[in-house]
Amino acid sequence: MTQEILVLGATGKTGRRVISRLQARDARTRAGSRSGNPPFDWDDPDTWEPALRGTSAAYLTFQPDLAIPGTADTIAEFARLATKSGVNRLVLLSGRGEPEAARCEQAVRDSGAATTIIRASWFSQNFSEGHLLDPVLAGVVALPGADVPEPFVDVDDIADIAVAALTEPGHAGETYEVTGPRLITFTEAIAEIAAAADRELTYLPVTPTEYRRMLIEAGLPNELADQLMALFSEVLDGRNAHLTDGVQRALGREPRDFTDYVRATAPTGIWSSR
Repeated sequence: MTQEILVLGATGKTGRRVISRLQARDARTRAGSRSGNPPFDWDDPDTWEPALRGTSAAYLTFQPDLAIPGTADTIAEFARLATKSGVNRLVLLSGRGEPEAARCEQAVRDSGAATTIIRASWFSQNFSEGHLLDPVLAGVVALPGADVPEPFVDVDDIADIAVAALTEPGHAGETYEVTGPRLITFTEAIAEIAAAADRELTYLPVTPTEYRRMLIEAGLPNELADQLMALFSEVLDGRNAHLTDGVQRALGREPRDFTDYVRATAPTGIWSSR
């Protein structure tokens, strides 16, 4: 493959892993981020064409989330520009149980490029690299909704699938809905982390209103806090409390277990009290 592969969200949880794996395969990569060269910014369409120029494939992630209303229009515009620019393979990281994310998926399919969808819910790494790290360090993880079981998926599995879809045949037209190998509640997940990190941790279900207040106190703008409150309240209603075979179909192996993630992460000291 002589042309470059564009990886959006190149500094994020999945994007940096995708770039690392592609480079290990000697694939030419281009980091799609505000600090990239050229820079890429979802909020600035003028950056899109320079970032796409000379690329043949792209990995698409969107911040803060595909579920944010109106995102499908943005994704559709970008996907059309990508195919016009010569991109013939698109891999989209999507969300399980999110209506707006489903519209984003269709927008990518409608672009005409060979498309692979990776549909995921809660990442295991949210506890160590994402928005749940600070609550873990504070000792209390609070989220809206009941303590429903979730099939936490490891981002290393997502990255492996993305790289396969970007570089190998057989993945075009596929939608891989990915989960871990078992369902666990947030209480159980926090208990595993607490045991591995030798700390006292608590999971606290809160009302959507309480969660919104917490987000605003953390510095989020009111509009984004409203959107995230609605998103988390929606997806934590049990709709994703079932397992799928996406990892097995894409990679021919079992998905990584949450316990394996915890055991590998705890020794890094990331969960030590600050």
